[in-house]
Amino acid sequence: MDTAQQPGIQQSVVRLSDCIQLMQADLVHANPTPENLGHPVSDVLMYDPLDNWSSVDDRIILAVGCTYGSPDFDQLLHRAANSNAAAVIVKAHGAKMEQLRSAAVGYSLSVLVAPNEADWTRLVALARASVMGAAADSVAGVRLGDLYAFANAAASITNGAASIVDPLGRILGYSTLPGQPIDELRRITTLTLEETTPPAFDKDFKIVYGAPGAVLVPAPDDGMARLALAVRAGGELLGSIWIIDPGEEKRGAALNALDRMAPLAGLHMLHARSASDFGERRNADLIRTLMDDTPHASFAAAQLGLDTANGLAVAAFSIVRPETGSLESVRDIHRLLHLVTTVCNVQFGTGHSALLGSVVYALLPCKGTSPRTLHGRIIQEIQAYAHTISSFPLIAAVGGIADSIEDLPRSRSEAVQTLNHLLNLQAREATTPGEAKAPGVALYEDFRIPLNLLKIGAFIEENGLGGADEIAIIQARDAEQQTDYLDTLRAYLASNGTISAMAAQLHVHNNTVRYRVARLAEDFNLDLADPQKRLWLWLRLTTMDLAST
Repeated sequence: MDTAQQPGIQQSVVRLSDCIQLMQADLVHANPTPENLGHPVSDVLMYDPLDNWSSVDDRIILAVGCTYGSPDFDQLLHRAANSNAAAVIVKAHGAKMEQLRSAAVGYSLSVLVAPNEADWTRLVALARASVMGAAADSVAGVRLGDLYAFANAAASITNGAASIVDPLGRILGYSTLPGQPIDELRRITTLTLEETTPPAFDKDFKIVYGAPGAVLVPAPDDGMARLALAVRAGGELLGSIWIIDPGEEKRGAALNALDRMAPLAGLHMLHARSASDFGERRNADLIRTLMDDTPHASFAAAQLGLDTANGLAVAAFSIVRPETGSLESVRDIHRLLHLVTTVCNVQFGTGHSALLGSVVYALLPCKGTSPRTLHGRIIQEIQAYAHTISSFPLIAAVGGIADSIEDLPRSRSEAVQTLNHLLNLQAREATTPGEAKAPGVALYEDFRIPLNLLKIGAFIEENGLGGADEIAIIQARDAEQQTDYLDTLRAYLASNGTISAMAAQLHVHNNTVRYRVARLAEDFNLDLADPQKRLWLWLRLTTMDLAST
């Protein structure tokens, strides 16, 4: 049976967007458009300005050693554009994203910006593996780097229990599908997570490593036969996949499926062995300590190498989705983390970001004479790129400047408060026709007053200060008799008692407004001429309205 018809395998078309997604290498696209993201990709090329120019049609070019503004850089972009290259991967090395975007747009070329500290060797391997992985059949629904899930997918497709082994003989992942037969060797290796004989001294491994594709490994005296495949990326041996032989009838299809999975297996193994996961976990732990554990914050700052001389501000980012916890939402939030990290690296030369819960946090330095202007520009730029990582909108907020490490929890709290306020404003906009368009990004000071009023409202609520005051009594009357006294009072306070303004707001006649105000004062014994009474009523209504958005 042809593997193209087997469940779990689907054919992919090699487009630039596919390769970027499969690479997951913190790349930021300087000028994403549907046209250049859909550009076909055939191969990867390391660029050397001294080499004779060869055909680069549909290739991804890695611009090693080329910096923005240099003759080599301009020459590369000119040649790449004229030769129909798929994209050029560069490092910023001090260039602003606006400059790189302008150059990309000028040449009508996809320019992908990699972090300055990215290893070119790893980028080449990821790029080549991504091209091969997109061209081959891909196992649907498996997160890149999750070798246990990949092993389960491989076992399902080949009908045999699967194990993934690195060149040193360590078990990186194994399948756990019920009902598939295994032998004693399989039991031992999954318990110890290690082969009984190192691959360097095992003749079966040597046969597999020397074969051009998947092979049948005969059964030992006391075990079962295996199907095995050496996994490589860019000529580098990453390890091997071993499948318990499903039997003669299914063997041919299983070998064929294993061969077709080879490129994607290499991509999974590259991501699994990457130190990026460790780095993300370490960053998350240290940044969480900075914001939640003040006694140990100075130690975490030293571990991160933070420059706190001019202060820091905490930025918070989130993707507005109707549901969380799905594979798609997890993918989107991790893409957001990579986007935030890369943009901060480009703008500041360093980036300290972490995913905590469902929110991505970044520590923004306070450089120059107008740090808040820069902070606003950073979150706007990240929002501008958000459509490249998710079809759902992004919201972002920056807390106030923390002059010391001890002030970072306050900055984080302000960022989260602002983020939640933006989310509430967008929710109200969606349900209230004609409502002014809610912003997607903001600094804390943009909403300082409503956020402080929300704190006052929370204090009133927590301490029972509202009790059975006039607002509570009016609310009860409106609910019981379907009256609109609260709206009348709200309009009165908002217009400073101006009858004509109230009439326009409530869409009634001036005489109707005068009647309602008189009834309001009489029925609830309200002295609306008392400034303290008006202040309290306004405070209660305003904080209630803000809390209900």
